[in-house]
Amino acid sequence: MAVLGAGLLVVGVAAFLPPAPESPPAVAGGPAGGSSTLDRAIRMAETKLTKRDHDPRTWAELGAAYVETARVKADPAYFPKAEEALRKSLAQQPDGNGTALTGMGALANARHDFGAARDWGEKAKAALPDNAEVYGVLNDAYTQLGDTAAATAALQRMLDLKPGVSSFTRAAYEFEIHGRVDDARKALDRALADATDPGDIAFCRNLLGELAYDNGDFDAAERHYEAGLLAVPDDGSLRQGKARLAAARGLTEKALAGYQELVSHKPSLGGLQEYALLLKTAGRPELAAQQYALFDEQQRLEAASGATIDLEASTVAADRGKAAQALTFAQSEWSRRRPVFVADALAWALHLNGRDTEALTYADQAASTGWRNATFSYHRGMILARLGRNAEAVAALTEALRINPAFSVVEARAARAALANLRGAG
Repeated sequence: MAVLGAGLLVVGVAAFLPPAPESPPAVAGGPAGGSSTLDRAIRMAETKLTKRDHDPRTWAELGAAYVETARVKADPAYFPKAEEALRKSLAQQPDGNGTALTGMGALANARHDFGAARDWGEKAKAALPDNAEVYGVLNDAYTQLGDTAAATAALQRMLDLKPGVSSFTRAAYEFEIHGRVDDARKALDRALADATDPGDIAFCRNLLGELAYDNGDFDAAERHYEAGLLAVPDDGSLRQGKARLAAARGLTEKALAGYQELVSHKPSLGGLQEYALLLKTAGRPELAAQQYALFDEQQRLEAASGATIDLEASTVAADRGKAAQALTFAQSEWSRRRPVFVADALAWALHLNGRDTEALTYADQAASTGWRNATFSYHRGMILARLGRNAEAVAALTEALRINPAFSVVEARAARAALANLRGAG
């Protein structure tokens, strides 16, 4: 059913894909964070509400703007402000308030409470059945919950209603998780062609860079990261991508400097995790421990804002050699949502705890959509090797390195060592 649903997107996306541009779209400079449009929207709403408090629509718009600002600035402190504004809107207009319901769904997605996001989104759909943003909320929620058929249906409706940056970037992700890398790239090119705001340009460039990096095309990744930084010079995601790319190329000191600058200005869970792991690999355990402590603090801040981040916590626990803790976090996340990347995390945590027969079941589930993901293939290969299924292990590990020969500063090296051992044993 999921494969059939994804196939329907070919019609929806192809109808809007332009010819490949001969040169990248021009990028306009913007203020720090690329959030000028959001900043203006927030200021206007706040000013309006100081003059008239009873205005459910403006409260809803303000709440939605806070949610988006939290994403752009990687700052969970905006979540409580967003919830307060959205609930005030719903209190003033309990019935038919689709804008506030959509905002609550987006907020729940941002907090990784995807079951709640689905419920808010369905309520919003009843109030606004022809609103594209509603289907964006639903697509995000159903994707994260592992309901691929519902996610695809929501995305197709969004594409039909409003083809643009939001719908094309979601279509790209849909294509990618089904192994359709070229289609994902085309959808992102179309999103970039539609982007005019500096923040949107940076967002599209970052996704294009990540797609190129994940598939081993480091030169293309660098071009996209650099182009994105022309639009938003201090974008944290783009700077993290550049640091990760430097590490993949063996430029360890450059990568460490990039991560240091990143976490000093805009600490994020992903940035802290990658920085700590690189420090550990570079033989600087004391500095790595400092970054892991900062990760723990950031995790507490995220939890205090209402976010659930057990998946990230499982990954970091695995990096730190805390196998039991990694499994506890992965199992907790699996109890809430079941997309393929959570299946992979659970498979790896089970492997680290010596439970490889169980782990393989989840590794198979992680591979079920056809995603060309080097980390998934590496984890599956190591599990198969532990089970003595050497030929299959060699195939999986080879595939991981073929997809991206430097997919991880630690695991790519481990994959090569495991392959040498397996081939020597064979």
